[in-house]
Amino acid sequence: MVHCPECEATVADQNDVEFADMDAKMAGLVRSSKRFYVVACDACGAAIGSGVAGGGG
Repeated sequence: MVHCPECEATVADQNDVEFADMDAKMAGLVRSSKRFYVVACDACGAAIGSGVAGGGG
């Protein structure tokens, strides 16, 4: 079982976190969309993870 580092709320499934899409950019020689996202605790809103999802263009 995982807990939020800020409020100690239990993070057991996808409903316990919020995925926020931060930005989408088109850049570079090969035009490829990149989406930046943050995973936040649903109880307190603390950011507990982030990442980049790429796509072809």
